[in-house]
Amino acid sequence: MIRSLYDWVIRLAAHPRAIPALGVISFLESSFFPIPPDVMLIPMVLANRTKAFTIAAVCTVCSVLGGLLGYAIGYYFFETIGEWVVRTYHMEAGLSAFRAGFEKWGIWIILIKGLTPIPYKLVTIASGAAHFDLFTFVWASIVTRGVRFFAVSALLWKYGEPIRSFIEKRLTLVTWLFLIALIGGFVAFRYIF
Repeated sequence: MIRSLYDWVIRLAAHPRAIPALGVISFLESSFFPIPPDVMLIPMVLANRTKAFTIAAVCTVCSVLGGLLGYAIGYYFFETIGEWVVRTYHMEAGLSAFRAGFEKWGIWIILIKGLTPIPYKLVTIASGAAHFDLFTFVWASIVTRGVRFFAVSALLWKYGEPIRSFIEKRLTLVTWLFLIALIGGFVAFRYIF
């Protein structure tokens, strides 16, 4: 089953509408969607390494724009939509710690959290709820999201075939590691931050 799903995703990654679809996923993930854009970014770059940096740019721009939606949700609608998103991902306990982190660390909290597997939507909503400076939020988001997506794309562009071979030989292991990292990001946010 995992092999057929992987083959299907690789085929979709080469589709002409894959880049716009990645843009939509990147946008939505930054505000409420649970699945990170890496699910599409990695197979898309592996399917067409010549577009690696275009794919990273689309991912970055759309993620930052979606981050603005997340920021607006936290700033204007935290009591309704923002709390719903936080409750949906069971992050209530971590939110107050995250707000305290804003007061203590400021911009560094966004720069560090934007690079980690901690769900970016929680960073964006918490930034808005804390009324963090919008200009600072935007440039920090551009830096962290850009570094993250361009680094992944550059590694896949440079070492794509060995990475693809590794993934295809150890597909079950890679799938489990990805799921553990995804769930681990949510757990880390809930219990550590």
